[in-house]
Amino acid sequence: MKRAPPSLADARALKEMTLFEDKHLLVLNKPWGLAVQGGSGTKHHIDGMLDALADEKGERPRLVHRLDRDTSGVLLVAKTRKMAADLGEAFRLRTTRKVYWSVVEGVPKPSQGRISLFLAKGPGMGDARGPRPDGERRDPEKMRVAKHGEEDARHSVTYYATVDKVAPRLAWLSMKPITGRTHQLRAHAEAIGHPIIGDPKYFGKINPAGHRHIDPMHAIPQEVERKLHLLARRLTLPHPRGGTLDVTAPLPPHMKKTFDLFGFDVKQYDPIEDAPE
Repeated sequence: MKRAPPSLADARALKEMTLFEDKHLLVLNKPWGLAVQGGSGTKHHIDGMLDALADEKGERPRLVHRLDRDTSGVLLVAKTRKMAADLGEAFRLRTTRKVYWSVVEGVPKPSQGRISLFLAKGPGMGDARGPRPDGERRDPEKMRVAKHGEEDARHSVTYYATVDKVAPRLAWLSMKPITGRTHQLRAHAEAIGHPIIGDPKYFGKINPAGHRHIDPMHAIPQEVERKLHLLARRLTLPHPRGGTLDVTAPLPPHMKKTFDLFGFDVKQYDPIEDAPE
């Protein structure tokens, strides 16, 4: 079967996204709203765009990890199958160090902490159908807090630190995931009662009565865009061919707008730097 000609537009777009490149790998700055892989109804995604970078032998770059469609920032891509395996091993052994920035509703107390929860996908026991008592429809793709020993429940750990805040409305958090579960940071932020601004799936916090706020952004100024405020800010790991790979992504436009609005300074000291590995 004849290969489709490479897309020059995709090659240019990937070049514009590139934060770092050598002969073994490249690191992209994934924009908000662009899917990493295809799925139901998703035809344009980074995995497909990588066809434009195939070499003369037809070998194409390969994704090493993934980000949600609405998460921005650092995305690692290997140029060969062997490099993909080597980098994948670094993720498996947790020798990678990932730092995410988010803007959340409210101000967490304490200002720094460790979130340790079991997460599972979909409804829990006896919760398979129909709406919740508060009228919210259940989302089978949404991660939920589960109990230890529950089927499909997986342990997840995140360290977080408040970098700056506009009390009581919102806070800029730096987050370091130790594990890599689906939607981990988004589910953890919701679980501590401070959902990430603009999150279409984990959109509200649960009050003491067990009900979810339908509009958690009522106290957030209209100037703040209703896009997910989550950035894969920095990735550090041992380069398989020697040395250390350490790449930082800039704020996406909607988060820069929010930072400027509230006077958050990206050069400010980030307390998560001192969190355990």
